[in-house]
Amino acid sequence: MKPFESPRNTLGGLEPEQAAALIAATADVALVVDSAGIICDVAFGSDELSSEGYSRWLGQPWVDTVTPESRPKVEALLRDAGSTNASKWRHVNHPSSHGADVPVMYSAVQVGNKDRVVAIGRDLRAVASLQSRLVEAQQSMERDYWRLRQVETRYRLLFQMASEAVLVIDAATEKVAEANPAAAQLLGDNVNRIVGRTFIDCFDRRSAQAVDALLASIRASGRAEDVRLRLAEPGGDCVVGGTLFRHDKSSSFLIRLAVPQAEPASSIEQRGRASLLVAVENSPDAFVVTDMQGRVITANASFYEMVQILSEQHARGVSLDQWLGRPGVDLNVLLTNLRQHGSVRLFATTIKGENGVVSEVEITAVAAPAADPPCLGFSIRNVERRLAWEGGGKRDVPRSVEQLKELVGRVPLRDIVRDTTDVIERLCIEAALDLTRDNRALAAEMLGLSRQSLYVKLRRFGMGDLGGDASE
Repeated sequence: MKPFESPRNTLGGLEPEQAAALIAATADVALVVDSAGIICDVAFGSDELSSEGYSRWLGQPWVDTVTPESRPKVEALLRDAGSTNASKWRHVNHPSSHGADVPVMYSAVQVGNKDRVVAIGRDLRAVASLQSRLVEAQQSMERDYWRLRQVETRYRLLFQMASEAVLVIDAATEKVAEANPAAAQLLGDNVNRIVGRTFIDCFDRRSAQAVDALLASIRASGRAEDVRLRLAEPGGDCVVGGTLFRHDKSSSFLIRLAVPQAEPASSIEQRGRASLLVAVENSPDAFVVTDMQGRVITANASFYEMVQILSEQHARGVSLDQWLGRPGVDLNVLLTNLRQHGSVRLFATTIKGENGVVSEVEITAVAAPAADPPCLGFSIRNVERRLAWEGGGKRDVPRSVEQLKELVGRVPLRDIVRDTTDVIERLCIEAALDLTRDNRALAAEMLGLSRQSLYVKLRRFGMGDLGGDASE
């Protein structure tokens, strides 16, 4: 600690009342203790500490106002107060009538010629609460990390043990990135030699054009119907199908290889569609089919359970808007995007059941205008457990926590709270614009703002081009 260089010249004229006001203004709690350790006077700069009833400390020994484990620290503060500089800061806990102990950081210094000691205290409850949240966030990160490791282990085990031959092809280079043992057996080679080989080299030259057409179809539509191709080695025909998936800003093809079966393809397709219907009916995620206006045609059991309806008869013909969290807004946003783009992914909202139970959900929807009759399909997933694991938040929690740790102690808490509010407001606006495909009128309605208020906030955050027609 560096003291004032000339306190006699700069502060020598202070009256006792002025000195007392100065001490009270710089501390959450200030104590005046006599040579016997008795509290002679007390001042509170914090209304929260004052409401704890600590004004009853007057006339009591200081050591009797703290918890047993803090008494040696109080004795050390009184013992060191006679030094030239103030004693070092020590963490002391006071018992509270409201539950948890109240942590206070004290420093003490002897003043005057009557062996009086002034103890300056800072309330640490806000810091303790922040530290608790940081620990909870770290524990949540560790749980997520181990959960991801377990998922990866299960994927690897399933990939290796699958009886179906599977290849993972890099979409940019069209080279084999991964192959399971079943694929190696079908291709008549070992896994190490297959990985890195160009996909087209796995087939006979006469099938090269069909292979290029297959990959082009997967790129265009995300999947391709099964085609029969001839293998290069050891020869023979195989049925090849595939899908496109994206990860880490790159794309890959998941290719399935199978030996042709004698059963007609039409029979396989019919059985596959029947199995698909059974899987959807028994899916833990809710699935509902509506007409083009959002009125329920049919749904699986999970949907009826989510909206707390006993049978399909009570839901058929009812608008899906009845159960969505923001009536008149969410369904309009979904229908508008389905008409314009044909699909919607991970639309966040809530579902309110007939008995008042509200669930946080994500909706993925697709339009099927070519069906007879035309319809819309909605897959609804309950995400409350996942949100609980993430602690509110945000997928950038680790980064935000590190930023908070750097700010604490350097920036006042009220400034941190104000900046955080601006960040949340900007993120909400970005999310609304993303959900509505930059439809600002719908975004303003979703956020509960007037259109003019939304434009003001867009200008404030420097978001979007406001030079043209801001309505759409």
